[in-house]
Amino acid sequence: MPGTDTSRTGAAASASRPRWWTELPLILVVYGLYSAGRLLVRGDVAGAVENGLSILRLEQALGLNAEHPLNRLFTREPWLGIPADFWYASLHYLVTPVLLVWLFRYRARLYRAARTWLMTSTLIGLAGFTLLPTCPPRLLHASHGFVDTMAHYSAYGWWAGEASAPRGLGGMTNQYAAMPSLHVGWALWCGVVLWRYGGTRAARIAGVAYPLVTTVVVMGTANHYFLDALAGAAVMGAGLLLTPLVMRLSDRCWTSLRTWSAGLSGGRGTPGPSASPGAPSPIVSGGCQTSAGERIPRQREQRESTAEPGAAPADAGDGAGAPAPAR
Repeated sequence: MPGTDTSRTGAAASASRPRWWTELPLILVVYGLYSAGRLLVRGDVAGAVENGLSILRLEQALGLNAEHPLNRLFTREPWLGIPADFWYASLHYLVTPVLLVWLFRYRARLYRAARTWLMTSTLIGLAGFTLLPTCPPRLLHASHGFVDTMAHYSAYGWWAGEASAPRGLGGMTNQYAAMPSLHVGWALWCGVVLWRYGGTRAARIAGVAYPLVTTVVVMGTANHYFLDALAGAAVMGAGLLLTPLVMRLSDRCWTSLRTWSAGLSGGRGTPGPSASPGAPSPIVSGGCQTSAGERIPRQREQRESTAEPGAAPADAGDGAGAPAPAR
């Protein structure tokens, strides 16, 4: 029946819907690892500067130089530079969580895969911060031609000259975690979610515009090189490819955990009462014996007393019809 199928589908969707009290701690743990990794794995400053200069030289060898003209434009035009700084300092931490909550609430069937993709890519990015600490363009010597727009326009925002963190908290972030750019990576994730699941033309336009504008912003504010942005996109691609494997491993771990937990619970149970071998079985008839076809005791005597003379015993059985009324 259509109604039955719909109810079963709804019940299955409800059963597979993630629970917020398990999702929230998981997201907080991964984000905590991401933030702690950025903070603790600072690396050698001289090595980070050398890595930044190596990226800059590689871009020059490849003929890539989008950072300098964008940075000069944002520095010269406050109406572009100030909104770009706000974009960099805020949307990275607002748009991504909002889309996660939206998927959880309205696209529960798709949420788990999208969340796993985002978290896997974030952990890959954390490995990049650890293995390749990189000085961003804004922290290079002024002779390299970059201006730190976050410091240049710090009077207009909540950030200080050290980083995009609020004033006084700049020391709590790792400013040399530039490779890869997870600003671009997370923006790309948001763009894919909006394009595929937004359902409207405006959502698709936003899905294309958001990662592109973010890429321009991270270069114009001198927070990332172009290759940082490219690496951020590559990290998201690697995370997407690994997502099915991570989900299968997660399912196996949960299955093993449930089996182990069920085994522990089963071992603690107490067996129910059982009948002893010598105990007599209860008699339902209470001592009255009946033969096949009889409903009440002494039914046979009544039928035999009312049977016609000369009739065969079989004729007085059950097939002879209803017994005569008692006198």
